[in-house]
Amino acid sequence: MIIWINGAFGAGKTQTAISLRHRLPNAFIHDPEEAGFYIRKHIPDSMQKPDFQEHTLWRSIVREHLAYMAANTEDIIVVPMTITEPSYYEEIIGQLRSDGHRVYHLVLAASEETLRGRLAKRGNRQNSWAARQITRCVQGLSSPIFENKLATDNMSIDEVAAAIGRQAGLRLQKDHRSWWKTQWPRLTSRWR
Repeated sequence: MIIWINGAFGAGKTQTAISLRHRLPNAFIHDPEEAGFYIRKHIPDSMQKPDFQEHTLWRSIVREHLAYMAANTEDIIVVPMTITEPSYYEEIIGQLRSDGHRVYHLVLAASEETLRGRLAKRGNRQNSWAARQITRCVQGLSSPIFENKLATDNMSIDEVAAAIGRQAGLRLQKDHRSWWKTQWPRLTSRWR
């Protein structure tokens, strides 16, 4: 099973994915950004695009990699990744589903004010790249193709993970990490 956690920057995708990894004994986090970084590093400047998702190669790598993992493991693959373009959603998630893979997709939704506040807590300035993407992401994710919206404005990461578990029909275990170990990833994401 693939769980794709979508949402604007600051929605809590990565922290929710980490929480799920520690509450599901067979969860694995797959970060499609790594494929984007690889492409950016290994193509000439003349081929660069403002957003690596615009590269057909990126969408192909992500789809094929997820299909490969889904076909060869019983692990739950958790994908924290913003995707706002309906055609890219269809090209990746729609095709995975058409090929018979179980993909549970949801959007962590929050108001622009909440998102800006969360980004500010992480150290992102109001003119940072992530903050400048908020309006575009919120508008793009309002398309009906992006199903299963979960309003997270007043939810903790643990509450979001529990809601995903219920909606996806998964039995989550207790997170046995110490308080410090649960907070450390959240603190380091703020410093980054």
